[in-house]
Amino acid sequence: MEELPKADVTGRVLVVDDDLTVRDVVRRYLELAGHQVELAGDGEEALRMAAEREPDLVVLDLMLPGVDGLEVCRRLRERSAVPVIMLTARGDEEDRVLGLSLGADDYVSKPFSARELALRVSSVLRRVGSRPVPAATPALADGTLRLDLTARRAERDGGELTLTGREFDLLAFLMAHPGRAYSRADLLAEVWGWEFGDQSTVTVHVRRLREKIEADPAAPARIATVWGVGYRYDPSG
Repeated sequence: MEELPKADVTGRVLVVDDDLTVRDVVRRYLELAGHQVELAGDGEEALRMAAEREPDLVVLDLMLPGVDGLEVCRRLRERSAVPVIMLTARGDEEDRVLGLSLGADDYVSKPFSARELALRVSSVLRRVGSRPVPAATPALADGTLRLDLTARRAERDGGELTLTGREFDLLAFLMAHPGRAYSRADLLAEVWGWEFGDQSTVTVHVRRLREKIEADPAAPARIATVWGVGYRYDPSG
């Protein structure tokens, strides 16, 4: 087995896959990195375990018997912002994009390196516990849109927004740097901590944010597309 350094941020990870061999290999690598691991073989079992005791992160295979991974992700998102890393078959771009649109934080394509997956788990947990702006800034506000960075709470027009951890981090980063255009590669590096990766991940998260913070998502006023570059946050004022 490849040597794996201890993660600087560890947590309870629920691994959901119907393949016993995959579950066992992933468990061993995650435990080597210092994580506590629980295993589920299907979607119903995963939902039950998550309801009984919410994990810090879920590694979720999309191809599950009974309740598939996309439905599990959707149900998790209805009640929780727990980070989700999807396991997808290589080339299944439609399912991958749909999973990201349902609120998954990251994905790893099969066949995958268990070592890479363990590093991705540590990266997501690290990002969930970090802040994309200086800690001295307790809140960000733009008109009726407000982010409480300490409580990680988002509000618009007086009502609370349901944001995933990654959506919150992306919005906070953009609001903290108004008027500056960032490429999707820039945002992957700044918010996801990835030096490389599928840039459609950023596109999907921007689309989801627009649906939640824009008066008209089809004609966004806050998160503007800068053609040939990427995205820019324009304060409403």
